[in-house]
Amino acid sequence: MILYSETDLFYRSPFGAVAAGQPVRFRLAVPREYRCETPFCMMNRDGKPPSLFAMEKTGEREDADLFTFVFTPQLPGLYFYHFDLYRDYRKIYRGPLLTGAERFDEGDPFQLTVYYPAFTTPEPMKGGVIYQIFPDRFFEGRPQKPLPFPDRIYRADKKGEPFFTPLEEGGKINLDYFGGDFAGIQQKLPYLRDLGVTCLYLNPIFEAHENHRYNTADYLKPDPMLGTEAEFSDLCAEARAMGIAIILDGVFSHTGADSVYFNKIGRYGEGGAYRDPQSPYRPWYFFGREYPAGYRSWWNFPSLPEVNEEDPAYRQFICGVVDHWMALGAAGFRLDVADELPDDFIVMLRERVKSFGPDRFLVGEVWEDASNKVSYGARRGFLWGRELDSVMNYPFRSAILRFLREGDGPFAAEVFLSIAAHYPKPALDVTMNLLASHDTERAITAAMDEEAAGRGRQWQSGRHLCPEMREEGIFRLRLGYALLFTLPGVPVIYYGDEIAMEGYRDPFNRAYYDWGSTEERLRSDIRRLSELRRENESLRTGTFQVLKAEKEELWYRRCAGENAVIVAVNRGGQPAHLCTEGEEYTCAARDWAVFFDSGAPHAPGRDPGRGED
Repeated sequence: MILYSETDLFYRSPFGAVAAGQPVRFRLAVPREYRCETPFCMMNRDGKPPSLFAMEKTGEREDADLFTFVFTPQLPGLYFYHFDLYRDYRKIYRGPLLTGAERFDEGDPFQLTVYYPAFTTPEPMKGGVIYQIFPDRFFEGRPQKPLPFPDRIYRADKKGEPFFTPLEEGGKINLDYFGGDFAGIQQKLPYLRDLGVTCLYLNPIFEAHENHRYNTADYLKPDPMLGTEAEFSDLCAEARAMGIAIILDGVFSHTGADSVYFNKIGRYGEGGAYRDPQSPYRPWYFFGREYPAGYRSWWNFPSLPEVNEEDPAYRQFICGVVDHWMALGAAGFRLDVADELPDDFIVMLRERVKSFGPDRFLVGEVWEDASNKVSYGARRGFLWGRELDSVMNYPFRSAILRFLREGDGPFAAEVFLSIAAHYPKPALDVTMNLLASHDTERAITAAMDEEAAGRGRQWQSGRHLCPEMREEGIFRLRLGYALLFTLPGVPVIYYGDEIAMEGYRDPFNRAYYDWGSTEERLRSDIRRLSELRRENESLRTGTFQVLKAEKEELWYRRCAGENAVIVAVNRGGQPAHLCTEGEEYTCAARDWAVFFDSGAPHAPGRDPGRGED
């Protein structure tokens, strides 16, 4: 017998995060053999002493007594709770979400996320498709452009492997440029529209002196290899006319040492914080003997001096940076290392972005469950409604890849349910679901091969899947994209993954796009899935219910009002079957399927058959 389940509406209603002021009903089904007359709910707001709430007996079922407690949280934040039966000191803690099996006496508490009632996220993002572009490696629209700085190396051979040998070993890593630019992205907009893309996420475009451009040299100038401000503005305008928004990478926790602000090597004259103690930029940085390089740097990389985000002048300047690029046509920002930025700094950035309209987007790089993230000793309020719209969904990535590689449907379902239960629905609807990024192995490499796992670049260089493994990888990616496009959130395609480009970590995952590829299988599926998302509200904003999770198969329902679909993803070699509420469904072996469900509406959570009593 299930005593309690946080994903079943019979036991907790409503499902998931709630707005402040919204009542939440908790119910226990306590076996009579426990002889429990009054169970208690121990509830505490994060960091505060717990409160004890007696639960009232409200009914009976089978061999259990039903007890109910209604709690109305008044303040946004995290609330943690467990139940105490006060019989042999037995306490109920969080157990597996999929089975509703609680842990007694010891374990993690249950979590209730409470957000600001006014929290909304951009409607155009919901139901869309994001395409991530590493600008130097996508497409060169203006070939053979002159190099703006003498220390850059132009790569005419677009099929060549990016340089990977460190400078101290005589190499030129991060100094080789393949020539991708704004004009190239603009020329490929029809291709992206045909895939179903509605938003482009561009890795940094500001002037910088390495090809990844995370070492900003000038926030107010586009890198000259990419083009001019006018060309960026033209790109945004044409993309917008095609229904495609463009968001930029905001790298605001550090700058480059080789920048107009720090100017360590003197590229920008005699000014700058490093060379001139009287520089107006000096207060932006931390100097002192306690730092290995004489100044605090990001993860001790001397080329990336950290900034002081508390400095009023720096904050005012970054607000101007946001204004500058939004006025040119950007639709928002992705915040690099968001968990290293102060809370009130992110609040300020959100207010600035949203001053251009409620449909502007602010998303953060967070690798864990962002609802309960702790960084630098403090709980973060990323998703309570005053900071980010949402985050990059790396937990989904890990769960999907484990399912593709090993066939572990129950583990994947646990992760999907946990994120769906913890994230406010406005944030969940626009979370960035990805299989790969510039910081990870490429999707097909991750789905088929062991991860780099600390292996050096010499090991990673030149490694490719054999033809048989590549075919298996294509199959696995078809299933991966079926999950990515039908789970809550917005799917993200890392450029080139739709043609199964291979590569381990930086820089091998950042090769020039293979425009000669004839691989169409993934692109065909992506077009079909994009169309499904456009046509079905359930895949845009619908609730999420796990119907069945086995080793090789996953079944779940998305429902929005009268619109509902059932999604099946079958990794196994035999057809998969589901029987629910008198309906039978079959998914072919090694395939995915989306069924239009005639049984809508249904409640969210783990067990759709029970719902409200």
